[in-house]
Amino acid sequence: MAVLVLEGAKPLDVGIPAQVFTTRASMPYEVRVCGARPGLVTGGDGLSYHVADGLDALAWADVVFVPGYRLPDREDPPAAVVEALVAAHERGARLAAISTGAFALAATGLLDGRRATTHWHYTEALAAKHPLVRVDGNVLFVDEGSVLTSAGAASGIDLCLHMLRGDLGVAASNHAARRLVAAPYRSGGQAQYVPRSLPEPLGERFAATREWALHRLGEPLTLEILARHAAVSPRTFSRRFAEDTGYTPMQWVMRARLDRARELLERSQLSVERIAAVVGLGTGTNLRLHFHRVLGTTPTDYRRTFARGE
Repeated sequence: MAVLVLEGAKPLDVGIPAQVFTTRASMPYEVRVCGARPGLVTGGDGLSYHVADGLDALAWADVVFVPGYRLPDREDPPAAVVEALVAAHERGARLAAISTGAFALAATGLLDGRRATTHWHYTEALAAKHPLVRVDGNVLFVDEGSVLTSAGAASGIDLCLHMLRGDLGVAASNHAARRLVAAPYRSGGQAQYVPRSLPEPLGERFAATREWALHRLGEPLTLEILARHAAVSPRTFSRRFAEDTGYTPMQWVMRARLDRARELLERSQLSVERIAAVVGLGTGTNLRLHFHRVLGTTPTDYRRTFARGE
């Protein structure tokens, strides 16, 4: 995996993929930070980067991250950078942008006709500069398969965890989220910018309610039960919960149950019927139905792919 640092690169954007996909024994990734050429790269916000690799790293990597950088709407990256990104994509590498790194991917033409996002402050500029890109400024990230984009810096974590879940399964992604002290998942379709902030005590109560629910997935969890725990009306809870997480309460409960089912499929030998009961989905038939609807596969195939030791 290569993290391509361009002039004016934002420090947090650079650090996110480097840390999520950190090079360690438990992770099947090797991370290299590179630039247009080896040596010193002037970054943004008072930091610079001394990179050991140049664009040759893109010929080696199977994933290339482009962090956000300053003034992306003023000029395109150097031609050599654009050519190296195109060549990496043609070779089969996935290209992923954090924040304004989407401008570098758009310069390659690979986003033409595809959905993409970037930091909300730059969505109009991206659409104006690259009119063939279907810019969606209302989401945290967009997964177009071999080309992925995300909004502002923190949503880069969501994108990285999303990619990690696809590569290694939910258990590895949740482990990385705990290591980062980040939310295990947020919907890619969640609005990236909510003008009205949630009152702090309400936000804290909802976080406590989500944690409470995660320990009771095998029990009945209705909107009324969750709202009662949060000490607000069901209507208020439903509206505020969606603003906070990008899901309705019941969508979130379903995703939490499916994620728990995925962990049990990966880490245990419990039958599908038993797992369905443990996570609150009742029967194996019900689990299979929701598994296929949300994940596009079956519990058996998922276990075959991600079970530890297989």
